[in-house]
Amino acid sequence: MSSTPGASSLAPDITARLKRTADGLIPAIAQQFDTGEVLMLGWMDDEALHRTLTTGRCTYWSRSRQEYWVKGDTSGHVQHVRSVALDCDADTILVKVDQVGAACHTGDRTCFDADVLLG
Repeated sequence: MSSTPGASSLAPDITARLKRTADGLIPAIAQQFDTGEVLMLGWMDDEALHRTLTTGRCTYWSRSRQEYWVKGDTSGHVQHVRSVALDCDADTILVKVDQVGAACHTGDRTCFDADVLLG
């Protein structure tokens, strides 16, 4: 069942601080908690962030499917949340996770190891 980003149970003090894109989303970077490896970037709205904070599993908003998805529900490649922080401008979320299996939908460990531009 698809939803639309919007209403949420996110704490009002957090809601008031967030700076969202025009479509109500915030980029969320998933990083391996113990190695610092950047795994992926997804999008969250207030409800996805609320679900992430309360369930201990990363929930994202799919811009292509227009629905919420919990990382690993289909693939088994779960992200167990270790910490969640906002950047200094409150327009990006950093979620430190314990990644089980691949983070990228292509099956790669990260979304950033297939097309290196410099390095």
